[in-house]
Amino acid sequence: MLSMDEDEEEEDLEERGRRKPIVKWEGSKYDGMSEDDEDDNLMALKLVDGVKIWIHHALPVENVTWHRKGDYFASVCPSSVSRSVIIHRLSSKTSQCPLRKKKKKGRSAVQCVEFHPSKPIFFVVSKRYVRVYDLKKQSLIKTMKPNAKEAGSISVHPSGDHFIVGTLDRRVCWFDMDFSRRPYRTLRYHRHNVRAVNFHQRYPLFASCSDDGSVHVFHGMVYNDFLKDALIVPLKILKDHKVVNNIGVMDVKFHPTQPWVFTAGGDGRILLYT
Repeated sequence: MLSMDEDEEEEDLEERGRRKPIVKWEGSKYDGMSEDDEDDNLMALKLVDGVKIWIHHALPVENVTWHRKGDYFASVCPSSVSRSVIIHRLSSKTSQCPLRKKKKKGRSAVQCVEFHPSKPIFFVVSKRYVRVYDLKKQSLIKTMKPNAKEAGSISVHPSGDHFIVGTLDRRVCWFDMDFSRRPYRTLRYHRHNVRAVNFHQRYPLFASCSDDGSVHVFHGMVYNDFLKDALIVPLKILKDHKVVNNIGVMDVKFHPTQPWVFTAGGDGRILLYT
């Protein structure tokens, strides 16, 4: 079990699980299929209205992220005091809480999480810090400081050695895991809250979106030579979303293989740029 702070009390995960289930898994099944058959053949479940599996949480889920291999994913419930982060395994239909928090909110509330692309490392973003955990050793590796009022999003570079954080005070912070606990570069191109950031998994590109209604696309080259710093160059500003009730572009994601970018806005539209 991992701890958010050194002085936080730990609690046995198995004992807690016996007292109360973390989440409830539910799946639609073929007519005539028994519950035992359903458990043994989870991936063969019949679709009902396009939904194959339900995972019921006690509180609202505000962030979901997948591990690159596709079997694990994590959900974040910021309003929970003890189960704010839950990691699920699809193949075994199991869930566990890797973090244990005291009953306190505010700056320590978890905003979002992200998996390392190739190692059992887990990034946990709170309003003021990014904590990096080793899931295998069950230990805290380091704590990174964005120097921002409130961090809200994260994306990890495919190399796993760099990541970017979007903040609600208009910043995009680039971190080098081997360089410092503070940002290597801080970009201040947006005029309002940065809602999301995203690295492309194949091309040297990353993007950020904001409540100012814009999406900024950057060239971000990471070199194999550790003596060379990452190269960051602004490329394009996309301004096709309308700002509705002070909400601009809510999310941005690159296509996994093509140089395409998807955006979702407060105007109810999802746009694809190629």
